Amino acid sequence: MMKNLINRREFLKISALSASTLFISTAFSGCGNSSEPSERVEFLHGVASGDPLSDRVIIWTRVTPQEFVEDDKIIDVNYEVATDSEFQNILRSGTVNTSKDVDYTVKIDVQDLEPNTKYFYRFISRDVKSNVGKTKTLPVGAVSQVKMAVFSCSNYTNGYFNAYMEASKIEDLDVAVHLGDYIYEYGMWEEDDGVTPAYATENAESIGRVLPENNNKECINLEDYRRRYALHHTDAGNQAIHSACAMIVVWDDHEIANDAYKDGAQNHQPDEGSWDDRVAAALQAYFEWLPIRPIANKKEIYRSFDFGDLVSLHMLETRLNARTKQLSYANYFDSLGNFDSTSFLNDITSDKQVLLGETQLQWLQGKLLSSPAKYQVLGQQILMGKIMLPSELLVPISKLDYVETQDEYDVLISQINTIMSELVAIKIKKLQGQTLTEAEELRISTVLPYNLDAWDGYAYEREVIFATAKAYEKNLIVLAGDTHNGWKNNLVDKDGDKVGIEFAAPSVTSPGFEDYLKFKTDEDALNFEQAVTLLVDDVEYLNASDRGFMLVTFTPDNITSKWIYMQNTDSPEYLVNQNRTKEISI
Repeated sequence: MMKNLINRREFLKISALSASTLFISTAFSGCGNSSEPSERVEFLHGVASGDPLSDRVIIWTRVTPQEFVEDDKIIDVNYEVATDSEFQNILRSGTVNTSKDVDYTVKIDVQDLEPNTKYFYRFISRDVKSNVGKTKTLPVGAVSQVKMAVFSCSNYTNGYFNAYMEASKIEDLDVAVHLGDYIYEYGMWEEDDGVTPAYATENAESIGRVLPENNNKECINLEDYRRRYALHHTDAGNQAIHSACAMIVVWDDHEIANDAYKDGAQNHQPDEGSWDDRVAAALQAYFEWLPIRPIANKKEIYRSFDFGDLVSLHMLETRLNARTKQLSYANYFDSLGNFDSTSFLNDITSDKQVLLGETQLQWLQGKLLSSPAKYQVLGQQILMGKIMLPSELLVPISKLDYVETQDEYDVLISQINTIMSELVAIKIKKLQGQTLTEAEELRISTVLPYNLDAWDGYAYEREVIFATAKAYEKNLIVLAGDTHNGWKNNLVDKDGDKVGIEFAAPSVTSPGFEDYLKFKTDEDALNFEQAVTLLVDDVEYLNASDRGFMLVTFTPDNITSKWIYMQNTDSPEYLVNQNRTKEISI
């Protein structure tokens, strides 16, 4: 689905005012002019916490000066961490500094905390108080339940972040997990003619989600990305989920550019400057604006979180560190339109088609082998399940991205519907035990991967992960985002053995199949969902038209995934779509 500056200063370790706590902050201390009492600030972007461990957690905010501040001006920010929301029992407090160098963000690693404990925190500057945030450390030992809210793909221009707001109301939530596309890099208008709406911006004006004038072009440099994060943090739902619980994050592609890989992206052009500079700018803004623990090499974001003996959550990086360029079907057709299936299969299964890279893959294998937790959970961006569609469907579907008129689009949609209906009828005949002709059997058995940007385009490393989980009898659970739709897939290795389960989250706001395939009615969506689950053997559930989030609950006895969908995202006033809510336990 659709989806320049080198860092000036690394995050610095500074000594805390409390001897028992070490603080790490995006802000810095040292020389410079401290803020004067007359200067006023605001906390316009809320508070957040993230990367919880059993004894520590990151807390974050951003202060906004109310008037122009010189480039070298340092602003003092106090923080307080307490066991109660009234801050009668303050456990940690201190003062840190921030400045323009880090976009006035503040990040503190609060340490020496108790496991499985709730804490409250806030910030104060110039006698102005932030709102209060709530966070929780990870448990140790025997654990009876872990509950995660899982999100992906929060596009500002396509709607309000009501999924965040709804999730923030869940009282026993342990943690939120964001699987990428926290922001989108697109501007309001395409660059070619200046009037064509960019991705997911067609309704922005009518729903009041137009990008501001100082940030309505595609994000390329550091200030662009900073402003886009600032905009997202003004959404009420965004602030609500961040203040309600800790969030564990990882990027996908749109935090940088669409369909990113190690050496470039589909949405990065030569006239947009150096790819390395763009990545550096994007990642600097990412680490400034999100509650993630600082690391030396920002691309190596992969890390693990242990929830006692129940869950080990391994967050993977699948975009910038090692990924080779995505394969393209267009490269396997000759001048007569014949498809070179032999070359394609050789390339797609080659160990040269890399997603994680050797270092990260070995790290993951080591984590899987050493973790005693009952469930090994991969938190990552893209579908790992094998979405193998009948090949004759891929031809008209692939053409949808290149049509120039509405009439051409309508013709292709009609072709897709006709082919799908015929294929479904054939598959039903087979399931009923009726004899198929050779031609019919070929139509449903000749399949190809739907999305080469997903794990289907990087089969070798996927099989290595499957083989590891299988050999050591690990309970493998994969969390995915990226597609904007809700899925439950069986994970099956090359021998046909089931090795795990995948739960994929719908988008917070980004459009899904309903926009791509132009469903006209709810029945169109239901028909498509039923057709896909029938034609693709490993797919057990698909929601192709609703926005929302996924609530995954782990207990020693089972795992339950609940897909919660919003009735609308075009207004901050919303209801939950109870008719489409889906719950599956395994």
